[in-house]
Amino acid sequence: MKQHSTKVFRDIVNALGSFIQSLFLVPNTGNTSATTNQTGGNTPGGTASAQTNPGILGMGGGATVLPAFEYRGTWIPILNVTVQGSAKATYLEMLDKVEPPTIPEGYAMSVAFHCLLDLVRGITTMIEGELGQAETDGQTMAETTSSPAQSSDQQSVSDQTNKELVSGAVWEEMVNACWCGLLAALSLLLDASTDEAATENILKAELTMAALCGRLGLVTSRDAFITAICKGSLPPHYALTVLNSTTVALSNKTYSIQGQNVQMISPSSESHQQVVAVGQPLALQPQGTVMLTSKNIQCMRTLLNLAHCHGAVLGTSWQLALATLQHLVWILGLKPGVGGALKPGRAVEGPSTVLTTAVMTDLPVISNILSRLFESSQYLDDVSLHHLINALCSLSLEAMDMAYGNNKEPSLFAVAKLLETGLVNMHRIEILWRPLTGHLLEVCQHPNSRMREWGAEALTSLIKAGLTFNHDPPLSQNQRLQLLLLNPLKELSNINHPDIRIKQLECVLQILQSQGDSLGPGWPLVLGVMGAIRSDQGESLIRTAFQCLQLVVTDFLPTMPCTCLQIVVEVAGSFGLHNQELNISLTSIGLLWNISDYFFQRGEIIEKELNKEEAVLQKQAEEKGVMLNRPFHPAPPFDCLWLCLYAKLGELCVDPRPAVRKSAGQTLFSTIGAHGTLLQHSTWHTVIWKVLFHLLDRVRESSTTADKEKIESGGGNILIHHSRDTAEKQWAETWVLTLAGVARIFNTRRYLLQPLGDFFKAWDVLLDHIQSAALSKNNEVSLAALKSFQEILQIVSPVRDSEKPDTPPAINVSVPVVVGAMTATSLGRSFMRTDSIGERIGRYNASEPPIITDEIEDLNLWWAAWNSWYRIGSESTKPPITCDKLTFIPSQPFLTALIQIFPALYQHIKTGFSMDDLQKLGVILHGAVSVPISSDASPFILPSYTEAVLTSLQEAVLTALDVLQKAICVGSENMQIMYPAIFDQLLAFVEFSCKPPQYGQLETKHIANAKYNQIQLFAPAEWVALNYVPFAERSLEVVVDLYQKTACHKAVVNEKVLQNIIKTLRIPLSLKYSCPSESTWKLAVSSLLKVLSIGLPVARQHASSGKFDSMWPELANTFEDFLFTKSIPPDNLSIQEFQRNESIDVEVVQLISTEILPYANFIPKEFVGQIMTMLNKGSIHSQSSSFTEAEIDIRMREEFSKICFETLLQFSFSNKVATPQEGYISRMALSVLLKRSQDVLHRYIEDERLSGKCPLPRQQVTEIIFVLKAVSTLIDSLKKTQPENVDANTWAQVIALYPTLVECISCSSSEVCSALKEALVPFKDFMQPPASKVQNGES
Repeated sequence: MKQHSTKVFRDIVNALGSFIQSLFLVPNTGNTSATTNQTGGNTPGGTASAQTNPGILGMGGGATVLPAFEYRGTWIPILNVTVQGSAKATYLEMLDKVEPPTIPEGYAMSVAFHCLLDLVRGITTMIEGELGQAETDGQTMAETTSSPAQSSDQQSVSDQTNKELVSGAVWEEMVNACWCGLLAALSLLLDASTDEAATENILKAELTMAALCGRLGLVTSRDAFITAICKGSLPPHYALTVLNSTTVALSNKTYSIQGQNVQMISPSSESHQQVVAVGQPLALQPQGTVMLTSKNIQCMRTLLNLAHCHGAVLGTSWQLALATLQHLVWILGLKPGVGGALKPGRAVEGPSTVLTTAVMTDLPVISNILSRLFESSQYLDDVSLHHLINALCSLSLEAMDMAYGNNKEPSLFAVAKLLETGLVNMHRIEILWRPLTGHLLEVCQHPNSRMREWGAEALTSLIKAGLTFNHDPPLSQNQRLQLLLLNPLKELSNINHPDIRIKQLECVLQILQSQGDSLGPGWPLVLGVMGAIRSDQGESLIRTAFQCLQLVVTDFLPTMPCTCLQIVVEVAGSFGLHNQELNISLTSIGLLWNISDYFFQRGEIIEKELNKEEAVLQKQAEEKGVMLNRPFHPAPPFDCLWLCLYAKLGELCVDPRPAVRKSAGQTLFSTIGAHGTLLQHSTWHTVIWKVLFHLLDRVRESSTTADKEKIESGGGNILIHHSRDTAEKQWAETWVLTLAGVARIFNTRRYLLQPLGDFFKAWDVLLDHIQSAALSKNNEVSLAALKSFQEILQIVSPVRDSEKPDTPPAINVSVPVVVGAMTATSLGRSFMRTDSIGERIGRYNASEPPIITDEIEDLNLWWAAWNSWYRIGSESTKPPITCDKLTFIPSQPFLTALIQIFPALYQHIKTGFSMDDLQKLGVILHGAVSVPISSDASPFILPSYTEAVLTSLQEAVLTALDVLQKAICVGSENMQIMYPAIFDQLLAFVEFSCKPPQYGQLETKHIANAKYNQIQLFAPAEWVALNYVPFAERSLEVVVDLYQKTACHKAVVNEKVLQNIIKTLRIPLSLKYSCPSESTWKLAVSSLLKVLSIGLPVARQHASSGKFDSMWPELANTFEDFLFTKSIPPDNLSIQEFQRNESIDVEVVQLISTEILPYANFIPKEFVGQIMTMLNKGSIHSQSSSFTEAEIDIRMREEFSKICFETLLQFSFSNKVATPQEGYISRMALSVLLKRSQDVLHRYIEDERLSGKCPLPRQQVTEIIFVLKAVSTLIDSLKKTQPENVDANTWAQVIALYPTLVECISCSSSEVCSALKEALVPFKDFMQPPASKVQNGES
């Protein structure tokens, strides 16, 4: 197209424009305005008055408002000049008239106005017609080229495009030439128009021009026309930055019209339009109210129309149009409703919007058009759609900026319309999803709650709609799209506002309810949303999230990919750790249990799927050359799932809240117990070390550092039991539960754990835990630790699975291992244990079943257990160094349990149990028995003082020794050297009857005088010593019993056991009546008699070896202390009792006469001497002056004296003197007897003389008769004896009796007299002449 020097077309249009402007600028002087014609040479003329006037005036028959333009006081009516489209020059044809015709007012304006409109119509019709033609041509061309085409066709295509380029340039030039003038004129007229029809025409012209510019891609001109319409829509001087900026750009250009500078005139403010609405401007500061006129509404509808019909060509002008609409909607008070449609409705804030009825009826229509405008966005091409979205986003950003820092109602127009646009464009959601959701996520973070709420509403509505929309291909086949749709939901988790999170979770809940089955790969995102809730985010939020999780666990586990199961476990675990709401934590532990059940039921399916997935991941990792990184690698994926579950429960087991810990602990051990069999064998290693021991460590640490402060109440008005009222006590419960659980697993799953390489190490760690728990200063924990210990010791031998038939079953026979004198060496047990298995097996006789290797490996385990047991025992029974009220003293049940463990443990270690071990055991048994009990507990443990019952601890101690003794009995020779040690132990217990043991420096009260008071519950507990008598007596019975079995045993003989027994018994025997319990000394006597009856023959047998030398003096002293006790019988002792006690003394003397004296030649001389002296002392017992007359007979112990005397006599006249020693005994016995007779006779004579007529006491008479008979018997015996056996001394003593006997003649008792006669008669043999040289004994 050639450039022409004169721009004719432009000049024409500009002239028309400046003419219209000049009409308003030139003041009207009267009716006619002749000057006008000079300017516009091209004005079409013609008579119009005839046609128009009747039309105008005859409209309503009355005074009607004339259509007119009014601008700054200039009022120009509009006349109907010509029929549209036909030009008829009225006044030109009248040129021949002489009289100038009267031209009606406004004629010039009307003509110019019509020209203007026609001009627009002409340009647009022509260009759009050609554009349309070109487009259809282009389409047909495209169709032909798409089919196989010839070169000529190709040629014509290029011709076509060239032609298009040329004509395009022409059209652009044409529009560029005319738009400035047109816009200036049209906007001026729009402002001045008072007639609805005229306004409509002007707006239509502007609209068609804007659309045309848009189609030709002339951005500046398009924007200018749209701006004009926008300004018309808003109240005058309305501060809208978008428009102002574009207007400034336009109005700074001055257009020269025919050399004159004409500036664009800004619209006038004074308007005579009808006001239809009053509202508030959308601005930061409240600025009073603004008014909307009907013309504004008319412009608005045009604007809507433009956007609706020509949205595709608006491009960046969407910004202008939407900004204007936003402000209008705000002023009219339209608010977004469901789905983003705007409805009339005003928040109560500031002066309300005032709407006239005229506009009220229009509002639904406007809101409808508004919605349709955005619905029509589905027909826009992608680029236009992006323009629309960008415009909405920037509007929204402005609204957000405005809403910052105040809580006023924000403008939600943009957000609502973004939602509407998104909803109608679901079929191509991918192209707009990112910008759309990206912006909405920003809105969701806005501090203004209303703004946020709508952002979230829009976002969640879009996500839900996106998921339910019937996409092509469907979502299930288009995973990328599904993840794209769900992603913003996950992004919401980064926002901390609770209202947003509630919306997010409600959305998740709805998605689950409607789409749960088809989420597929979207599960991780959905679960992530639930898992992102933190403890500090409020109860309602946690509750909603938890509801979602419950729904997932109950309904959707089977539908989700197995790889997501681990996330479910993680999420459920995280809810357990939330400390907002205890019930949620507890329920989530329940969910974990349900999940574990699901794993168990669907195990095979899950395992297959996970393995498949694993293979894929492995391959990818290898391709990238990295290691596969997942928790608990390299365990198989299904096992990892279980391990995650266990680890989660393990975390919950150390939660600060006791209820959660308890529940989690029970669940963890139940799950491992119930479903542990599904794990691969190697995985157990991880379970033991990473889960169980890790848990035990943490629990132990927390328990030992827990607070001892008392917790007053459990929150609210829950009362706490005193056994749980400190954090320490609550942790103690957890420790108990955990330890018991781990021990149970070790017990029940031993056959699985033992083949693991480091079972021995694990066993040691477990024992260490048991030990630290048992030594903790908490009765509950320590007792439970022992129960766990007992549990793991009940393991007899591993029970094989049926899968392993090739290994023979372990034969659990306790076969004694014969190991020469090895145990006696100082190496002791350590040598036993390192002894090679082969050798040890070789030692068995062929008849005995060989031990199984496992069993021997077990020995190491059992010795480790013994060491632990010993450490627990020695630590817990060691007396405290200092004693204050806080001293921890182990409880009786604890000690009982400790001792009860020993027999079970001993069964496993007896083969190597050495003397050292026995001594260690002895220390512990002794310590345990000596521990006192607190007076609080005493009524429950101690029998009442009168009952002779053993406490369970004492029973256990005796049982332990019993087990040992039985084992030694059947054991090897070298085990039997342990007998003496057992005797020592038991004899120590026997001593307790008289000397109760001390526990360190602790003051203990005797049970009878311990203040047992429940009132002073918190006073320091007093410690009560137990009643040791029954225990000591039972021990004594055991000693006798054992001695009867083992008296001849080499070790028993060598270790002087008999002497020790006698030495121990001497204590109660010498105390006699002073013993704490009378039964003790009686039992001691009977025991002594039993022991001696067995022990003395053994002692005589070994007399030559000297092994019993030291025993004899001990025995003599014992007899002496008992028979002549220093203790005084109690005053309340009845005569019958006394007689019974005397009969016991008699028994002892009888033992001497039957078991000792007959064998005097095997017994040391000194001992026999002591015995004789003692018998003598017994036989001449003098009466005590304190007795009353009636009691004298009995209290004198007549029976006792008698038996002593008889024994003396019996051993005085043994005819068979085998050894000088025996002769010596006879001589001693004689001299004692004679001396005693002399004494008795002297005393009798004295008493007789003093008594006068009174008879002497019966007892004394009996005594004297007894003595007289004895003398006669003696003399008879002396005569019969060989003379050389009787020494002169004896004869002298016998003869010396004679005078004393003669003295007795004066006695009054006939019985004494007859006895005296018999005694005196034998003296005839001594009556001889004085001695000659020859001495003859016989005469």
